[in-house]
Amino acid sequence: MRRECVRRGEDAVIAGCIALLKGEEGEEGDEVDPELIYALGGPPARWAITGGESGPTYWLRVWAARGLLYAYDQSASGPIIDALSDEHWRVREMAAKVCGRHRVEDALPQLSDLARDPRVRVQRAAERAAIRITTTQ
Repeated sequence: MRRECVRRGEDAVIAGCIALLKGEEGEEGDEVDPELIYALGGPPARWAITGGESGPTYWLRVWAARGLLYAYDQSASGPIIDALSDEHWRVREMAAKVCGRHRVEDALPQLSDLARDPRVRVQRAAERAAIRITTTQ
């Protein structure tokens, strides 16, 4: 992620992650650079550069949220909070981790709800995030 932030600028990386997280990949005018997808997803995202089958689209949202662990600003707060209610548990889990790392206070109500998520990994990520947000540094 550091290399991508140096290469294209942190603001561009954040904007690309937000577009992917919101499911805007491939929409006219909002296409995300395939090299960013590869940087976010690593070898499983090689298809973005070489072509081929991409796999489930929720992975793009997981990778985008993971990118926001490392490159983040306030413009990502709304999309990352929205991702806490994603239909796929891996997206919810990663979004909770991002909220915790960046102490997204506005996410506390959703994190409280996720403490009762059907997936234990999501529950634990939400609980850790809420503790981090509410604990003084």
